Amino acid sequence: MSGQTEWLQGDPRHFQIASLLALLVYGILALDFDVTPSRAGLILASALVAQWALGRLVGLVAFDPRSALISGLSLCLLLRTGSDLVALAAAVLAVASKFVLRVRGKHVFNPTNAAIAMVVLATGGAWVSPGQWGDSAFLAFLFACAGGLVVWRAWRSDVALAFLLSWGLLLFGRAFYLGDPLTIPLHQLRSGSLLLFAFFMISDPKTTPDARACRVAFGAVVALLAFYLQFVRYRPSGGLVLALFALTPLVPVLDFLWPAARYEWPDRPKGAAHVPASSQDRLSPGAAGSPVRALVRP
Repeated sequence: MSGQTEWLQGDPRHFQIASLLALLVYGILALDFDVTPSRAGLILASALVAQWALGRLVGLVAFDPRSALISGLSLCLLLRTGSDLVALAAAVLAVASKFVLRVRGKHVFNPTNAAIAMVVLATGGAWVSPGQWGDSAFLAFLFACAGGLVVWRAWRSDVALAFLLSWGLLLFGRAFYLGDPLTIPLHQLRSGSLLLFAFFMISDPKTTPDARACRVAFGAVVALLAFYLQFVRYRPSGGLVLALFALTPLVPVLDFLWPAARYEWPDRPKGAAHVPASSQDRLSPGAAGSPVRALVRP
């Protein structure tokens, strides 16, 4: 197997892009998603342009579209709004958050999570539709398999499983307390947006705690806060996203208190186009001819 093939199979972002793209195409063609091809194109183009422009602004030599594609595809699947301007703003915010909101070289928020939370809270004209995927067992199984492949490749299945187990226990506990039939929590678990959140958002290896015990605890606490927002504060749309957005700033604190090996994306294979970190971390020389350090390296 060539080095290029090993690199393609070893980087979880490639599987994530393929999975998200397949889900989006299937949703538009077969499930009549309320996102048009033109809206999806606007979001993806905005994310890619923002990645290119901000990369040039901070002096990144190479343009890497993978992170922007993941953010754009995730927004296409999860964000719903009647405004093209809000959709465009969300795409730009998602990419910009990686460059601006960083602690110790690690961006704080999952880009898609931050963008959706900000436009939901700021505009009043954006939402996450929890029932848009339907409750087909086949579709849920498809999503779980695709998501499981991604988190296994990214070594973050622990936080996704901790979240799903905690969320399921809370849903069944609520049903038991209220005397509801078990079909209600089972229906609530057959949500495509729930599985996308668990396997593609909370499991982001760059924004989860470095220590495994902290990741497990983090997944459980996110489930607890999301349950409170959805069923106590009555925020059925966006409760999961807002809970993760509120708790993610704790990740740098956990990393400081319980340090562990940080996840890094696999390097490119030998012979592939690649800009060394020392070059990517620098801006172009300033007016005086001395190099200026970049603020970020997303």
